[in-house]
Amino acid sequence: MPKRLKTVKKIFLAVVFALAASLSASGRVVKVVGSEITHSAVSEDKLRRQVEFLSDSLCDGRAIGTKGSCEAAFWIMRHFSRLGFLPTGGTFNHSFIAPGGQIGRNICGILPGSGRSGKHSYILVTAHYDGLGTLDGRLFPGADSNASGVVAMLGVADMLRSMNRFGKIYGRSILFVALDGKNAGMSGSSYLWRMLSRGDMTDPRNGQPITASDISLMVNIDQIGSSMSPINPKRKDYLIQLSDGPADFHRGALRQANEKYGTGLDLCFDYYGSPDFTRLFYRRVSDQKIFLENGIPAVMFTSGITMNNNKPADTAASLDYSVFKKRIWLIFHWLERII
Repeated sequence: MPKRLKTVKKIFLAVVFALAASLSASGRVVKVVGSEITHSAVSEDKLRRQVEFLSDSLCDGRAIGTKGSCEAAFWIMRHFSRLGFLPTGGTFNHSFIAPGGQIGRNICGILPGSGRSGKHSYILVTAHYDGLGTLDGRLFPGADSNASGVVAMLGVADMLRSMNRFGKIYGRSILFVALDGKNAGMSGSSYLWRMLSRGDMTDPRNGQPITASDISLMVNIDQIGSSMSPINPKRKDYLIQLSDGPADFHRGALRQANEKYGTGLDLCFDYYGSPDFTRLFYRRVSDQKIFLENGIPAVMFTSGITMNNNKPADTAASLDYSVFKKRIWLIFHWLERII
């Protein structure tokens, strides 16, 4: 961007922020900054392009240890760098050996906060990027599973950075991790837990280890781009949030954000009304599993399993980008309320 345009943009943002501050002071809700302008960081076209890249034949289904997985990992690292994330321990890439001998890569970066929230100052946001790859000559693109989760995580980060540019600093730091190895025994999340347990991950601002006790909450995003399995057959604009407790704080925060910012999604807090499938999906089959087993609270966002899941039909064209965009907006506003 030319220097002159950058200056004009800075002036524009300063004027908008001043206007928002004045609206807030007069008792009017700052929806100018909190929704319309911040929402512009996430567009349907942008989401489609990002999902298309991760589900393209170049990434070859993103199976752990493959060239396609490396392409995806480096793409994610470039986005982490563009968003201004701080690398943990001097690098975004944290490699590990999966049970099958493949080299996996967790991509980790910090969006720093002010530290006002005390010792437990990190919220962990994750999405696995690995897929099934190419099997018997057939490509499994993994657009919903889980290119959609990675793109949603990046979209939420983009919106948070947009608020940073308006001068907003959050109390807690956020540790964003694109996990490898979910389809290889959840080896990526297991390795992340070992790193945190041993204090092997350090905060670049002070060189101090980030330990498991510093994580106040894990937020996992897994399969969130489809509208093929709605809660209500008459509505495709829905979102599933799974968490602990029948009257959990996070559910109330999501409802409030859904109403306040006009996303108006159909919310569900169990897995299609089944206690057994809710426990299975929340506690056994995704990357929050090891954190829950070790006493770390976790929230999962999903749009559910579809008939395309783990099939070649799971392509970028099968996702619903209008609803996908609103889900990202809502997760951002929910996260803002709890940071």
